[in-house]
Amino acid sequence: VQLVVVTKGHPLQLAQWVIDAGARILGENYIDEGLEKINALTDKSEVKWHMIGHLQSRKARKMCEHFNLFQALDSVKLALRLDRLAGELGWKLPVFLECNLSGEASKFGFRCWNHTLLEDFLEQIKVFEELENVIAQGLMTMPPFDQNPEASRPYFRNLRVIKERINGVYPDLPITELSMGMSNDYEIAIQEGATIIRIGQAILGKRPPK
Repeated sequence: VQLVVVTKGHPLQLAQWVIDAGARILGENYIDEGLEKINALTDKSEVKWHMIGHLQSRKARKMCEHFNLFQALDSVKLALRLDRLAGELGWKLPVFLECNLSGEASKFGFRCWNHTLLEDFLEQIKVFEELENVIAQGLMTMPPFDQNPEASRPYFRNLRVIKERINGVYPDLPITELSMGMSNDYEIAIQEGATIIRIGQAILGKRPPK
């Protein structure tokens, strides 16, 4: 299981300390904030940066130029744009497909919370067989927050089932990763098959007020 340390909202010095402590994958939710840290830590070439938040189309080029992996791809339209941009930059962009499994309007992601929507999602992602520069490597989700970590289990289990379904329908798509689980429920996520967990508060403490 890979650990992504989520440095969103934390100062540069804390990102430096967590790298010094051994973290090798850092996650940011906002392009501009992430770029400040990436540019300030250019000597840390062994560190990988994951964009884990919603991406505005107008900032897609910056993401392609500076981040190693995009965890929150939520539409075919954005995938097509990123495929073109990555091609212009001459590299392959690994991505995870974000799945909205709860139906919460506040969450982004492909709509997958019932059977009809899931079938539509499976049809939409056929496009990833044809893209040359965007490589779909995994799925990501964020369950509704609940004080009881067990409440997340059905969502994590569902994401694993969806991955297995995709593997059956599209055996040539290299979707092997499951990014799920955060500070309050990562143990449940690991039990349900997470290959990547995204931890912020449990390592760095609460984010300072803006």
